[in-house]
Amino acid sequence: MYELHIANKNYSSWSLRPWLLLTELGIPFAERITPFGGPDNWRAFRAFSPNGKVPCLRDGEAVVWESLAIAEYLAERHAGVWPADAAARAWARCAAAEMHAGFAALRGTCPMNCGLRVRLRGIGAALQADLGRLAELWSEGLDRFGGPFLAGPAFGAVDAFFAPVAWRIQSYGLPLAPEPAAYAARLRELPGMRRWYAEALAEPWREPAHEADALAHGELAEDLRAV
Repeated sequence: MYELHIANKNYSSWSLRPWLLLTELGIPFAERITPFGGPDNWRAFRAFSPNGKVPCLRDGEAVVWESLAIAEYLAERHAGVWPADAAARAWARCAAAEMHAGFAALRGTCPMNCGLRVRLRGIGAALQADLGRLAELWSEGLDRFGGPFLAGPAFGAVDAFFAPVAWRIQSYGLPLAPEPAAYAARLRELPGMRRWYAEALAEPWREPAHEADALAHGELAEDLRAV
C-alpha cells in the first residue's frame, strides 16, 4: 500500500493535492502526518522525503516527492488521474503545471489556513491579476469540456491541484465571477474535501509562522478551529 507523508491539514496546500486525488479516486493509502514544527521542518521531513518537504509518496522501495511528480506516478498505475481524451488531458496537464509553478501573489497574500476567516486590507494589482487568471482558466476548462469539473465530467488531478484555492477563497472572502465561484463551492463539497476540512479544524497544532502569514495582509474575523 502507498504511504503518503503530509503535514498539517490546516496549512499544507501541497499535501492536500495528492491526498485528495488518492481519496477521491478510491486508491488505498496510509496517511502519515508530521506537523510543521518551525525552523527544523526540513530536518524532520528529511527522515522520509529527499527534499525535506511534503508531500512525499512511498511505494515500497520507490520514493516520489513533489505533488506533480506524484500525480504522474499515480497516472502510470491508475485510471482517472488525467482525462482519457487527448485534448482534455493536454489542457489539464498545462493547467495543473501552471498552478504548480504560478499564482505567487495568491499564495503569498492568502496562504492556506482552513480554519480562519480573514478580512483582507485590500486586493492589490498582483493578487487581482492572479484572481483574473484563475477565473479565466477555470471558465475555459468548464466551458470547453462541459464540466462539472475542469477537464470534463470526472474529478481528476487538475481539480486536485486547484483544491487548496477553494479553501483560500473561503478563508479570505476572495471575489470571483459566478461560474468559477460555483466551481470552488463544488470542490469544497467533495467528500474528501469535507473530510479534510473537518480534520483540519480538529487539529491541535499551531505553528507561529503559518499563523502570522495568514494575518500578514488582513485582520482576523473568525477562528473556527477547536480550542
